[in-house]
Amino acid sequence: MRVVLAGGGTAGHIEPALALADALRQADKSISVTCLGTERGLETRLVPARGYDLELIPAVPMPRSLTPKYLTVPGRLASAVHQAGQVLEKTGADVLVGFGGYVSGPAYLAAKRHNVPIVVHEANPIAGMANRLGAMFTSHVYTSHADTRKLRGEFIGLPIRRQIADLDRLALGDEARGHFGLRTDMPVLLVTGGSQGARSLNRALAGAASAIRAAGVQILHAAGPKNIGDVVVPPGEVPYVVVPYIDEMDLAYSAADFVLCRAGAMTCAELTAVGLPAAYVPLPIGNGEQRLNALPIVQHGGGMLIDDAELSAEWIKGTLLPVLTNVDRVVSMSEAAASLGRKNADRALAKAVMEVAAGGRAGDPGATVAGAPAGQPDTQYKPTPAPEGGFFQPTQERVASQRAAGARPGQPSSPAPGRHRQAR
Repeated sequence: MRVVLAGGGTAGHIEPALALADALRQADKSISVTCLGTERGLETRLVPARGYDLELIPAVPMPRSLTPKYLTVPGRLASAVHQAGQVLEKTGADVLVGFGGYVSGPAYLAAKRHNVPIVVHEANPIAGMANRLGAMFTSHVYTSHADTRKLRGEFIGLPIRRQIADLDRLALGDEARGHFGLRTDMPVLLVTGGSQGARSLNRALAGAASAIRAAGVQILHAAGPKNIGDVVVPPGEVPYVVVPYIDEMDLAYSAADFVLCRAGAMTCAELTAVGLPAAYVPLPIGNGEQRLNALPIVQHGGGMLIDDAELSAEWIKGTLLPVLTNVDRVVSMSEAAASLGRKNADRALAKAVMEVAAGGRAGDPGATVAGAPAGQPDTQYKPTPAPEGGFFQPTQERVASQRAAGARPGQPSSPAPGRHRQAR
């Protein structure tokens, strides 16, 4: 079976495609997977690093205003479609799976021309132009959101890496904290703005870091490669670890109790899969997709939402910090976030793709995928259950140490903001 995946440009398009590729290989090692991308996208680095073949075609972005550049679009599009068709012919593709972005539009048109079956996956709450085009050519359409706008498809969730989907945060927690140089007896706030960092998050954190640490909360801060030099960490007993970028996100998630972050589709999918509550700061671009990504999580009690323009040190100190130090509140939010997690979207989509490639109809009994028993496609919504007693369960020793650490001179001991009820 030969599968071509079209998803390039940003990590939001590439990572779901690679998660699907891994699920396909896990199901059947003989499946050939080729990724289609453009030379300007992150796929030139991410795809080869994961061990998959990459073929490049020209990017054809649509001008956002009426300019002479519009006159060049037909010719460039025709060239991209032709080159995508050559890839389909060379690989002998049995199916094309598109994830949106610049590369998917030409790929869908080429697949239609070459009679290659098409599967569409839309990660965002508002479908993009490329996927709306692809959906015109197929009935095999899948979405990450139950109420995706401008596209009708089957809700399965967003494919994420098995490294994250199978993560046991409780078991890995102490090791993860040791990896970053953090203590095991205090809670951790993870602050990340994505691969490049986020200056607005960095600025707000700078004015609140002292108050956060004074409350006994550690900070793990991925500032971004270009911003790392701007972060000043004042001395103090409570750890504040700043790094340019975190490659081992499984360890970062295991070390953390709460996250301050953007609200990209992949971020929201991963945090709910591992049961981490977050304060989401949507990137103020596009049609508000990031806000829509986070909104269902917030509405179910699994997170907080603050506009980028409203984020400040005062908000962190006055609104977020009281939550971080409230053990019961964090536990409740963790459970709510976990209840929305969809850990097997990669396997559900892989099963559908294999059926389409084999000439069957997605959803019919047929090929099986690891983790999804035959005849039982894992496409139904299954909330991630919280362990009995809550998402976190403290040891007696940890509770005692937390209460001791939280006591103030002249005040009775009270529940302290230690490692929020996580068993060790």
